[in-house]
Amino acid sequence: MPEARDCWLYALKDGPKIVYYGISCDPERREPQHTDKKFTHKRVVSVGLTRASALRREREEIQRYQQQHGGRPPKYNKSKTY
Repeated sequence: MPEARDCWLYALKDGPKIVYYGISCDPERREPQHTDKKFTHKRVVSVGLTRASALRREREEIQRYQQQHGGRPPKYNKSKTY
């Protein structure tokens, strides 16, 4: 039986700037749980993925961000630097 594609990659943005990448099986429920982060909106940036694929995509997006921003991760992804 194939793995469920029930996870999504999302980005939290403060205006045009990405401040966090995360994954969730329910991005709408997850958004209000980010009370420790300042952001203006959330954008789902993937189709439904398996958990393993979502984790891989999250890592890739953080790495891409770091390459474009002098090695710095998004503001709230400090614990997920690659």
